[in-house]
Amino acid sequence: MNQVTRRSRQTAIRLFAQEYMDADLPKEGEGEYDPSFVITKIGAKVNRALVGGVIDRVERRETESGSFYTAHLRDPTGTHRFEVASFQPELHADIEEILNRFESGDRFLMLLVGRARWFETEDGGMFTSFRAEEFSIVDKDLYTHWLVEASEATLRRLDAFEASMESELNPAALESAGVPSDLIEGMVLARGHYGEFDTENYRVGILQSLSMATGSDVIIETPSSQPTLEQDTESTAEVAQAPAPTGDVSEVLLDTIRMKDDGGGVDYDTLVHAAVMAGHSREDAEDAIDNLRDIEGSIIEPRFSFFRLTPE
Repeated sequence: MNQVTRRSRQTAIRLFAQEYMDADLPKEGEGEYDPSFVITKIGAKVNRALVGGVIDRVERRETESGSFYTAHLRDPTGTHRFEVASFQPELHADIEEILNRFESGDRFLMLLVGRARWFETEDGGMFTSFRAEEFSIVDKDLYTHWLVEASEATLRRLDAFEASMESELNPAALESAGVPSDLIEGMVLARGHYGEFDTENYRVGILQSLSMATGSDVIIETPSSQPTLEQDTESTAEVAQAPAPTGDVSEVLLDTIRMKDDGGGVDYDTLVHAAVMAGHSREDAEDAIDNLRDIEGSIIEPRFSFFRLTPE
């Protein structure tokens, strides 16, 4: 009788969006059932992750195989993209409830466990996302707990990365330098691929997250009529400057695509960021993107959340 080898389920890493969005190193499993990973710049091996944030976008799309759903989850550092596939009917009722609440104008906090996915472009670029395994709407206290956990996990990887910079790039040397054993393999792969880079933006993200965790008024603002969620995820500099709007928001978006599209399109977050920096609200930017795509037809969305000018 052949003995079946049991493979343990990968731990769900606590992970902020910025670290995951910056990653462009996949590691395929060697065997048929071996897990695959996305390796981040500071050494996280991401197969499964627990992520959180404000629901920022939800769409249902129809295919020959049935309905599938794509969505955005925004944390203090950026945006996670996730999907519920057509072959996951057990999640469809729950994601439909999320969709209905979102389309009614409600905004709320969620936690999601997802499996890492990535898409590689012809020019060598890579875009990361998650396939949802489970998700839930949560209250402020649970979200605050996740912010603290994700901050601690990110800081641990940052400290390990900085310790590794004074070491030779091999497991024995990294262990002697104080890199935790569970981070060594990812650190070897990360440093061999990414080289040296400035980690300050990750530390800023931790500070923003902990600031949000300790300031409840920043996470949730409750109007007197109907409870809604407002989460300030723009950087402190952007909020402090609060420039007066310059130019039409649609023109800002179109100009941003003209300047930044290198053939693969410009991502949703970059467009919204450009509009906010020009003094427009996030809501106006989102509405303008929808209008340019669905009404005016000035832009197209060749793949989810990436936009190009409509060919003439």
